[in-house]
Amino acid sequence: MFLPEEKIKELTKKANEIRMSIIEMLIEAKSGHTAGPLGMADIFTLFYFHILKHDPKRPDWEERDRVVLSNGHICPVLYATMAHAGYFPVEELKTLRKLGTRLQGHPHREYMPWLENSSGPLGSGLSQAIGMALADKLDKKDKNRFIYCFMSDGEMDEGNTWEAMMLAGKYKLNNLIAIVDRNNIQIEGITEDVMPLEPFHSKWKAFNWHVIEVSGHDFRFLNEVIEEAQVMSGKPTVIIAHTIPGKGVKEFERDYKWHGKAPSEEEGKMALAELRNVRF
Repeated sequence: MFLPEEKIKELTKKANEIRMSIIEMLIEAKSGHTAGPLGMADIFTLFYFHILKHDPKRPDWEERDRVVLSNGHICPVLYATMAHAGYFPVEELKTLRKLGTRLQGHPHREYMPWLENSSGPLGSGLSQAIGMALADKLDKKDKNRFIYCFMSDGEMDEGNTWEAMMLAGKYKLNNLIAIVDRNNIQIEGITEDVMPLEPFHSKWKAFNWHVIEVSGHDFRFLNEVIEEAQVMSGKPTVIIAHTIPGKGVKEFERDYKWHGKAPSEEEGKMALAELRNVRF
């Protein structure tokens, strides 16, 4: 469905609100990941406010689309987006990483049953998503919903990810759509320095996946490629989303050092001021 300018403006504003919530959460927690959550805010906003078939008032709705977060360390963006979408109060976001909170540093389904999976060890999410997609195929439910798996490029260093890719290609799971955050950083540096991934597109294609590359910050093109993936037949789709880590805060953007650290109170105030001054 074509995204009109008014809808794009609405999504852009919402993504900016979500980025502010992420910064506020991290300041309060004094720990957590900054770059990935800020970089993925546009994609999560598009999904929860336009793409997904879901109902925050009925999180256990049988026909909902499934969202599997493999790179659980970017959970601040998942929590913030779900809160803004109405799954739980926005005020609860300030409890991130606190003792006894539901908002753990990595998502824990036992505490938040509306999550589809618990995640922490990188490389497991795609296998979990494949299990769901394959089950839907066997149960003849694959025409009713999609399984979306959010992943990081850094976790492609994990061998079981490649085993999972092979299995999905074998079973032609066209109800499975993976979204890889191609932000080119991981905790120890630039991905191409730590463990080169290129030719990334060709590797996925060799495993019998339909491969699409797109900017992770262009709502219109993101929407178009997701619609393309939804009508794909005979193979799963991976969307390689090129994002800017730390997007929205110039001081943080493209700096791998922000992968795994939270802003100080002073840095957070600076970031919030910049986000509040965004003109739409």
